[in-house]
Amino acid sequence: MPEYPRPVDYDPQTAAHLFDESKWQKSFASEPNGGNCVEVNLAAPGLVGVRDTKLASSPVFVFDAGEWAAFLEGVKAGQFDLR
Repeated sequence: MPEYPRPVDYDPQTAAHLFDESKWQKSFASEPNGGNCVEVNLAAPGLVGVRDTKLASSPVFVFDAGEWAAFLEGVKAGQFDLR
């Protein structure tokens, strides 16, 4: 698979500054005690941030809108289902 240039260079350890802290959202399927989930932030124009809810200072992984759309399409198609 070819590598494509990223529109934004970032360091996962410091990428939190790209996102509004108040806009992080946990999955509706997250357990009441926090569970094993991730949080997603759609507040930055054209970017999606993903972090681990279990880690107080989780790295933030950044995806552009096209990457996120492709991921969601794969989820809906069952590409990541455990068998």
